[in-house]
Amino acid sequence: MADLSVNLGGISSPNPFWLASAPPTNSGYQVMKAFDQGWGGAVWKTLGVPVVNVSSRYGAVNYRDIRMMGFNNIELITDRPLKDNLKEIEEVKKYFPEHAVIASLMVESREEWHQIVKDVENAGADGLELNFGCPHGMCERGMGSAVGQEPNVLETITSWVKEVAHTPVIVKLTPNITDITEPALAAHKGKADAISLINTIQSLVGVDIDQMVPYPIVDGKSTNGGYCGPAVKPIAQNMVKNCAQLEYGRLPISGIGGIENWRDVVEYLLLGATNVQVCTAVMHYGFGIVRDLESGLQQYMKDKGFQTVNEMVGKALGNVTSWENLNLKYKIVAEIHQEKCIECQLCYTACEDGAHQAIGLSEKSRIPYIIEENCVGCNLCSLVCPVEECITMERRDNGQEQITWKERTENGTIPTTFNDPLAGGRDHWVPDPKDAFNKE
Repeated sequence: MADLSVNLGGISSPNPFWLASAPPTNSGYQVMKAFDQGWGGAVWKTLGVPVVNVSSRYGAVNYRDIRMMGFNNIELITDRPLKDNLKEIEEVKKYFPEHAVIASLMVESREEWHQIVKDVENAGADGLELNFGCPHGMCERGMGSAVGQEPNVLETITSWVKEVAHTPVIVKLTPNITDITEPALAAHKGKADAISLINTIQSLVGVDIDQMVPYPIVDGKSTNGGYCGPAVKPIAQNMVKNCAQLEYGRLPISGIGGIENWRDVVEYLLLGATNVQVCTAVMHYGFGIVRDLESGLQQYMKDKGFQTVNEMVGKALGNVTSWENLNLKYKIVAEIHQEKCIECQLCYTACEDGAHQAIGLSEKSRIPYIIEENCVGCNLCSLVCPVEECITMERRDNGQEQITWKERTENGTIPTTFNDPLAGGRDHWVPDPKDAFNKE
């Protein structure tokens, strides 16, 4: 079997599956139960000055028959005394010495940071995660994302922690920012050992249209919360990719956001994460999902010939480029496999109204057909089709030619006008793309 052990910035664990800092890691009982079922690490629910949390706390976005496709919470950090958490951290490490226990922390002053770092390290924590991502409640008090959105402040507080820390320091980044690489570089300047991302996205998940109050409702009022779950995975993966592609200042990455199955885990690893953290899926399905994560990852590694997790990290990054470097000569068109078609005509409607009018309907049959000269290979028809492999995208170029937008603009081969057949053949002016690419 492949070796699933990983090391994130100096923190070792028997596998890459960690629990994220959240309600599933609120107590020693929960963390030990998770470790017993196979989780390799856990980031303890954020410690600091205990708060009084509200009721209710959660809201969700359901899509058709998919429950909790998106998940929103307005819960804050721990509501339990620090001494109780420290005692339980010590107890967990006693029974599970090989598993990673990371203390998530959030306080204000330099003195408070120094003290809480010493406290959790004395309790046996293997590492620290600085929570600079919480998008509600704590940011209004100058913590959480209020720090994560200010790279200079993030760097300063990280350096405070590094003054006294003897264990590795992970900085948890907020996605509520224009460029995720700025706080990532600030974490590097502050001497952090790793970063984790993403924390939750500031959000409202819906409104009770009778009471006229957003969810979740707290005595007739509500507030923005943190959005997570499967719906945020594309956003999270793009940000992980951006941090993994840094040429200078790159730190090891713990990937977080929408992970529910082993394929999600593999995707994060291929995009540059060393390990992953999971929260919403556990709140939905329980700790037992780790068995599927492990078996699926093991089988994938066997099929692809990977002996260690580290061999997978970042393997997809070389295939991620900017738009102007894509091959403009690559050509695919849709093909409808009539024997699989159920005659729903969703593809026709989608293409006719939402795309390029490249699908027609026969007078003799309800089965649509492709008008190949109009097809631009956008994939929309295959995405809306409810039958697997009924519509496939087939390559039509010769596979030999390659030219990019950047090459064409640099060579001056892109015309400034084009002939638009849908506009009666009139020439339409196109801004010179060199103006965009040649700006400093």
